[in-house]
Amino acid sequence: MSTAVSRVEAREEATPHIRPIAWYGMVFFLASEAVFFANLIAAYLYLRVRAGQWPPAPYTSFEFERLIPIINTCILLASSFPMHFGARAFARGKTKLGWRLVGLTALMGAIFLSGQAYEYTHAAFAGRAFTPDSGTFGSTFFVLTGFHGAHVTAGVIFLLVCATRGARGHFSKDKHFAVTAAEMYWHFVDVVWIILFSVIYLL
Repeated sequence: MSTAVSRVEAREEATPHIRPIAWYGMVFFLASEAVFFANLIAAYLYLRVRAGQWPPAPYTSFEFERLIPIINTCILLASSFPMHFGARAFARGKTKLGWRLVGLTALMGAIFLSGQAYEYTHAAFAGRAFTPDSGTFGSTFFVLTGFHGAHVTAGVIFLLVCATRGARGHFSKDKHFAVTAAEMYWHFVDVVWIILFSVIYLL
């Protein structure tokens, strides 16, 4: 009897894990979002090269205050850790730990958005009339960072929904794909921000 049981267990371990169709749907969705961001970044770089001098006049001597973006970047990247471990906690059936970590991720995302809002109203202006109407320089900056901020906002809402559902016992060890999708989306947002930060603030 024990031999038969061990054979069944061996077959189960050898059976490859089959991902749900929704997982592939999420991958295709993120791929389409990646293409959209890639087009925006390519347009930004094209306009920058065509301008010859960047930032263009009258912002030739303009420099971003990098402290807020650097802090924001650290917060957003650090939020990937509670998101990852929160999703793993749900996968192990530890729903209480899972929804708390996912909620912490949402809080860190909200802090990132607060820092971005502060930058828009204080640091990015730096005493100048720097708005989305400020020529190519202003429009590209606010479109790129604002579009990413919109994605972070959607991600925070997504995480709050997952945390609330987790707290109410809607997820289990075998049924928690919404959390997996939220994790995929959040890591995508983090990677995109690394690219945007490098292109806008470091180049």
